Amino acid sequence: MKNRIKFFLFLLSGLFVMFICVKNVSAIPISSNETTSENHDLDKKVSHDMKKVIYLTFDDGPSYKVTGRVLDILKEKDVKGTFFLIGSQIEGREGVVKRIYDEGNSIGLHTYTHKFNKIYCSEDKFIQEMLACRIQINNVIGISPNIIRFPGGSSKHLNNRCLKKLHDNNFKVYDWNMDNTDGLNPKLSPYSLYRKATKGSEKLSKVILLLHCTDMNNNTCEALPEIIEYYKSQGYEFKTITEDTQELYFPISRRTFTFFEGM
Repeated sequence: MKNRIKFFLFLLSGLFVMFICVKNVSAIPISSNETTSENHDLDKKVSHDMKKVIYLTFDDGPSYKVTGRVLDILKEKDVKGTFFLIGSQIEGREGVVKRIYDEGNSIGLHTYTHKFNKIYCSEDKFIQEMLACRIQINNVIGISPNIIRFPGGSSKHLNNRCLKKLHDNNFKVYDWNMDNTDGLNPKLSPYSLYRKATKGSEKLSKVILLLHCTDMNNNTCEALPEIIEYYKSQGYEFKTITEDTQELYFPISRRTFTFFEGM
């Protein structure tokens, strides 16, 4: 009789423990769903709050006609751009440079001559070209920009030693991560230029777009309004490059000397 009572009590205690466990287990999905929901909301918030920025940059100006057309479009669309100017082209086009500056756009240095055999004969010559370009700009608008762009890009020209020299002269380097290729082929159709300026940008939260504003770049002007509207529709904020903008340059070469030796 005593054994039966012990067995009955043991059975009851076992059932009680099982009841508690089942109750706790049944609560787990509710807690899990709440956690998943919170994480999902957090992901949406991060995605929603992520700032998307585009820098429209125009190389090889100032020109007589196209740079002015670009400025007309930027003004009409209420956005600003960054113009990397060639120093030797400023004389006779001082009014264009003043307009770039007066309308709130940013100005950078793109060497004085843009002649590769001169600017890339040595690191010191390259820096001299930038300084000469800066003097020309200062003579017109009274500012001395320190933001620079390598003609053709810094690839194969920038190494750690060169970068240190540039930084010692307070220069900051800006290449690009999107290119509509109007520098290589300015006669591409406006639609082709638009596609090249936008395709793949959805993967980037920060876009530095390379464009050109020489008098050969009429098709760039035709494509520019649609390029601007595309990035507006994707929620990008338009900014200009300043000395406070984080540098962007191509991977630095491991070679110890990347300029044209012996020239």
